[in-house]
Amino acid sequence: MVLLRQEIGDVLRDFRLQKGHTLRQVASKASVALGYLSEVERGQKEASSEILASVAEALDTPISSIMREVGDRIAVIEGLAIVPDTIPADIVAAELDAEVMAH
Repeated sequence: MVLLRQEIGDVLRDFRLQKGHTLRQVASKASVALGYLSEVERGQKEASSEILASVAEALDTPISSIMREVGDRIAVIEGLAIVPDTIPADIVAAELDAEVMAH
């Protein structure tokens, strides 16, 4: 079973480490208790949307990027293909054709 809190914690830790920040730095900047943030990163606590937003801001990372990474990781775990970030060209072309025909 996939635990969302575990994936969120892993992603937050990965983003923090990529930025070269310590847990203490991020907790302080996000105004979150160090122990609590540690538990979130280890998947032991569920973070509220407010906490996630504060941590994302402290990491100078859009929350959408964090959640996209979480979704992509869960898709891999579930054995699903990851949804592309862009709309396939044939769909865009069909939409443009339909729009031209409507005018």
